[in-house]
Amino acid sequence: MVKENYITVPHQITDKSFQIIQEEIDRLDPDYRFESPLHEAVIKRAIHTTADFDYLQNLKFTHNVLEKLKYVLLNQGVIYTDTTMALSGINKRRLQKLGVDYQCLIRDPRVIAMAKDKNITRSMAAIEVAAQDPREKVFIIGNAPTALCKIIELVKAKKLDVAAVIGVPVGFVEAAESKQALYESNIPAIVALGRKGGSNLAAALINAVMYNMDIEDLGDEYGRHSK
Repeated sequence: MVKENYITVPHQITDKSFQIIQEEIDRLDPDYRFESPLHEAVIKRAIHTTADFDYLQNLKFTHNVLEKLKYVLLNQGVIYTDTTMALSGINKRRLQKLGVDYQCLIRDPRVIAMAKDKNITRSMAAIEVAAQDPREKVFIIGNAPTALCKIIELVKAKKLDVAAVIGVPVGFVEAAESKQALYESNIPAIVALGRKGGSNLAAALINAVMYNMDIEDLGDEYGRHSK
């Protein structure tokens, strides 16, 4: 039964949610330390989007990825997503204000033709087409493990330059394996290890960076979590 005096003001609902998130973190792991204010903002946004506190441990950040993402966002780069669902969840008004292009190539005729000719997934073909773009690129992958595999393959072959990858595909077939491979690669990445993830999470992560990238880094106040 819904109580009579429930919160109706949008920002108060959000503020209360993040207060509850911090209280739950304090309960689950009192020694948890965020690496920086931006790291904290991204982790908490992931939890806020999914109501899943496993991301405290499963969401990994490699090779200074947050700085790489900020660089692309502040220097008019381009974002490629693997699905229209991921693209729809990203704050495009903010991207337009920053002068950042955004695309999902899954329905591009070049991609459809390449996928048919090579007998590969359209997600893989989309990465091959995007690789031809000379701009600073970020790939946001929330659904297609094959896209992550293709990114890693092309980077190793020196056929793709990528600034950063958000790799959080959800599922049971190659999802965990592709994310583990990304985590172990030299590519700057945010990776959700294991089976969990999804397009909603992928969009939330890049939004969190956009919303909070001007946070002052508090340095030593934020200790690296040792677990």
